[in-house]
Amino acid sequence: MDLNADMGEGYGPWAMGDDSALLEVVTSANVACGFHAGDPSIMRRVTAEAVERGVAIGAHVGYADKAGFGRRFVDIEPSALRDEVVYQLGALDAFARIAGDRVRYVKPHGALYNTIGHHSEQAAAVVAAVADYDKALPVLGLPGSEWLRLAAEAGLTAIHEAFADRAYTAAGTLVSRRESGSVLHDADEIATRCTAMATGQPIRDVTGGALVVDAASICVHGDTPGAVGIARRVRGALEGAGVTVRPFTG
Repeated sequence: MDLNADMGEGYGPWAMGDDSALLEVVTSANVACGFHAGDPSIMRRVTAEAVERGVAIGAHVGYADKAGFGRRFVDIEPSALRDEVVYQLGALDAFARIAGDRVRYVKPHGALYNTIGHHSEQAAAVVAAVADYDKALPVLGLPGSEWLRLAAEAGLTAIHEAFADRAYTAAGTLVSRRESGSVLHDADEIATRCTAMATGQPIRDVTGGALVVDAASICVHGDTPGAVGIARRVRGALEGAGVTVRPFTG
């Protein structure tokens, strides 16, 4: 099982999360590419630290919305969205290559991630951007999403992702952050859920029903309070259950 986290989400003197500590725990890093958060110096630092620790680098592409942290829908023309995603990929890949590696996968951020789960035009635009840039790049997303369906049709490798610290609906989608209880904080509860997901066992959805989440990667959000402690607890629980924790990119 891969363990990923969003990082590089500061801007200038403003920090978000503890990237260095998370890079000691996770196996894949979703690095902000300067649109929803991040800047060139942060991208350079995080990619260099990721390479030093053997952590796979992923492009965390998003809407151009720093003020909303990329968590607001943007009604953008598909062709423009395609070009913005290519732009972000190229920027992060440049710093990854300077550090001695390259971008290994793509994971959309926030509102873009949620939107392309069902919005066919925007999903197709992001798929086209990845295919234009490098068809060998795997893409991360929710099982059953329009994004992953179109990616697979285009010949991209679609990777199912689960979330350690987010509540699920009965349909297997994420509970909106606007709703109470959408973000989980109890490290022990989160670790138990992650072990269940990694071993094919059901977890409880927000209605109390049983939900099986098929995933090859589990995300711990870097901006969740206590993220480092949660990530450590999750990794320890996975390894304690006999699950090998390693990048899905090999």
